[in-house]
Amino acid sequence: MTDVSGIGATSWWLSEALASEGEARPAHPLAGEVRSHIAIVGGGFTGLWTALSLRRRRPDLTVTLIERDICGAGASGKNAGKVHGYWTSLPRLARLLGPDAAWEMARLGQQAQAAIAAFVARCGRDVWWAEGGGLKVSAAPAQDAAIDAAARAMIALGAADKAQRLSRAEVASLCRSPVFRTGIRYPEEATVHPARLARALREAAMEAGVRLHERTPMLRLADDDAGGCRIATPEGALTARHVVLATNVGQIALSGTSGGAIGRRFMAFSSYALMSEPAPERLARIGWTSPTSLVDARSFLHYARRTPDGRVLMGTGSGPIAYGARVETPAMTRDPASFRRAERGLARLFPVLADTPVAGRWGGAIDVSSDRFPYASLLPGGRVAYALGYSGHGVNPSWIVGECLASLVLGVKDAFTRSPFCTRTLPALPPEPARYLGGAAIRSAILACEEAEERGARGPAAARALAALPGLLNLTIGTR
Repeated sequence: MTDVSGIGATSWWLSEALASEGEARPAHPLAGEVRSHIAIVGGGFTGLWTALSLRRRRPDLTVTLIERDICGAGASGKNAGKVHGYWTSLPRLARLLGPDAAWEMARLGQQAQAAIAAFVARCGRDVWWAEGGGLKVSAAPAQDAAIDAAARAMIALGAADKAQRLSRAEVASLCRSPVFRTGIRYPEEATVHPARLARALREAAMEAGVRLHERTPMLRLADDDAGGCRIATPEGALTARHVVLATNVGQIALSGTSGGAIGRRFMAFSSYALMSEPAPERLARIGWTSPTSLVDARSFLHYARRTPDGRVLMGTGSGPIAYGARVETPAMTRDPASFRRAERGLARLFPVLADTPVAGRWGGAIDVSSDRFPYASLLPGGRVAYALGYSGHGVNPSWIVGECLASLVLGVKDAFTRSPFCTRTLPALPPEPARYLGGAAIRSAILACEEAEERGARGPAAARALAALPGLLNLTIGTR
């Protein structure tokens, strides 16, 4: 059994990034009464990209960012570091919003990819950026249909050049596995060291004049007598004309103060990952020598990528869901069953790595919107902007959302605020406890089906019926 004591909260990524950067420029906790034109709560990708956008557009405005821990300690420093836009989601977006809106979101993702690559080139830090494309594979006969459907849909949408269909032999030329079958390669995808990128953004924000305060949690957010907002912190208060909430999954806890705008349209899942010790010779044995990253065709997918020094990250999006706003429970970061699924996924997909020592394990909550795409908007009153709903895919979209949030607080009508990221309508989720009980039951059913399919069997009849229920009800979240 996996020993989860002392693991789960801090990722291997963040530990490595802090060790490699040495002594960082200090960002002391906020103390006393501080005034700013714009306040940002959250020092991950979303908050930092928003701050940089605001300073670039309006250098006359003061921008103050507070982070309850250190920049990169949250989801931004825990994810797999797979960087891509929305070509992989184009068919699902077309079904949800129509082809035109789907292409609009995919083109913004392409713009974001270029912007992140440009930042990496000029930031002066090695953030392990590598452009090798991303590979989605069928790893069981039951997954073949998903690959076939995705390939046909991309052709129908006129985007065949964004998704290259690969035969079993072509998949094996990139990475050999006894269970890999056919696949699709998405050329746009890159990989990055996510915590090093977050730390590079932190430095860039401070150089741009952003007033940064780490170890500064927001205790309360309220209206100010002067028509702005007041954020109470442990050692002081921050008053601003506008506030940007960039705490991702933490915003679900604000459902009681936001008129339901957040709490009824977002929920928290969890994802778990492990990082191996370096094993470049084993990767060479299976031909995985390029920076191409991998994902299987499960609903609760396995995702994997290699690092420049020959480590492999293996993750699983199958962690527990949170009840309502309880997004910081141990189940979100220390679930033994989820760690074991990541280990089993590594052993099944890459048997050559099964006994490779593990350098780190961690888990984290994922903010999931009711249609599984990010969303940015203003709370009633127009002074507070918020964004969340990355659904486990946030490195590239956080740049888009940062531009959306900057435009929202500046009152600018542009390609970002007119895009579906800001204008679409999110369906409401069921209230608790129905949301948790139903979601947990459907999750268990899907896991049972997918684990059976990997063994070459059919899932139990009851599990198959329950797993099909979201699709029958025309729901986007929780569908296979």
